[in-house]
This record gives sequence, C-alpha cells and structure tokens, in this order.
Amino acid sequence: MKQHIISALVISSLMTLPAMAQERQDNQTEAAVGFGGGMVLGAVIGGPVGAIVGAFSGSLVGKSVGDDKHIQAQQQTLEAQTIQITALTQKQQSLEQLQAQYTEAQRQLKTLQAARVSKLEELTVGMNVQFRTGTAEIEPHFAAQLKDIAYAMSLAPELTLDLSGYADRRGSAEFNQQLSEQRVQAVRDFLIQQGVQGDRLTASAYGASAPLSQNESLEGDFFDRRVTLRLQNPDAALAANNQQ
Repeated sequence: MKQHIISALVISSLMTLPAMAQERQDNQTEAAVGFGGGMVLGAVIGGPVGAIVGAFSGSLVGKSVGDDKHIQAQQQTLEAQTIQITALTQKQQSLEQLQAQYTEAQRQLKTLQAARVSKLEELTVGMNVQFRTGTAEIEPHFAAQLKDIAYAMSLAPELTLDLSGYADRRGSAEFNQQLSEQRVQAVRDFLIQQGVQGDRLTASAYGASAPLSQNESLEGDFFDRRVTLRLQNPDAALAANNQQ
C-alpha cells in the first residue's frame, strides 16, 4: 500500500514538473532540469524512494552546471578587464617616457639657448667698430667680427642689437654728426647684408658728444671714431621694467 502511495506521488511530481520549471526564474533553470532528470533517473534505478533521492541529487548537479557557467562568464569578464588594464598600463608607461623625453629636450634647449646668449655677449660686450679719420668704411678686421655677430644672431632670433655711432672732436659739430650717422648706418647695412633683420637693429648717432677721454689726442681720437654694439636681451629688458 505504501509503495502505491509513493508511486502516485512520484507520478504526480513528474506531471507537475514542467509547470514548476516554467514559473522559475532564468537563473534556476539548470537546477530545475537537474531536479527532474535526477528524479526520472532515480525512479528507473531505485523505484519510488530512488526517485526522491535522485531528484535531490539531480538538483545539485543542475545547480553545479549553472554555477560553472556563471564562473566561466566571470572569468571571461576578468580576462577582458585584465587585457584593458594591461593596455592602459602600457599606454601610461609610454606617456611617462614621452614626458621624460620632452623634459630632457626642454633642458637641452635651455642649455643651448644660454650658450648662444653667452657667446653673443662675448662677441658684443665692449665691441667697437673703429674707423679711419673722416670715413665710414668698415675695415676687414671689423667686418670679420661683424660676420660672427650676424651668425650668432641667426641662432638667437630673440635677441636684438643697439648700434651707437660716434665721431672724434675734429671738424664741425654738424660734420661730426653726419659722419657718426654714416658710420652707424654702414654697420647696420653690413649686418643686414649678412642676414640680420632690420627690425632687430636699432641705430643712433651722437657725433662728437661722447668722447672716451676728456683730453683730445691722436690716440683718443682713434677710439672716438667708433660704432658701439650692445646686446639687447628681451628677458633682461622685461626684468628691468618689472623692477621699476
């Protein structure tokens, strides 16, 4: 009698299994299939009691299958994230290398700029182009120096030159003023011929108004017949203006 009752329960469970499985959520499908499959297998092997035991075993098997799929999905997601992280890490390292190279290039550029300015200062500090009496002709010795200055200025386009022309005290003030203008113009034209842009050169003429010596003499007159070159650094001029 008990066996008939158990058999009836098993048959009833098998008949209601599809409806139960339909009502479950998607993430429980594997467990339901395992439950039903295990029940049938248990009924075939062990009768009604075997069917009940097999049903619970089958549900565990079905859940295990579902967990495996979930784990595989998580592993795939983790692998994809690992690839992305690796790519980002490599990109970050490349950016850091580029930044380091850029910083080094900037340092080298500043060093070169400082060297150029220093060289140009050496060429122009206290440099005077001297002239013979009554002329504005540039002598070969000074022409060679002016070529060096023009070349140095081509390497430092931010720099400018101030040119000041003078004459000795022999002759009239009007003649000396004109002669000083001719001399400073001759130096300016020579530098432009060497490639220096005219807007980087400022020229002024002072005649015999600024002798280097209070006492007039042949030697002193030689040094008075000159064009003086002075380097103008925009950074230095800006700093001077800020201090005022």
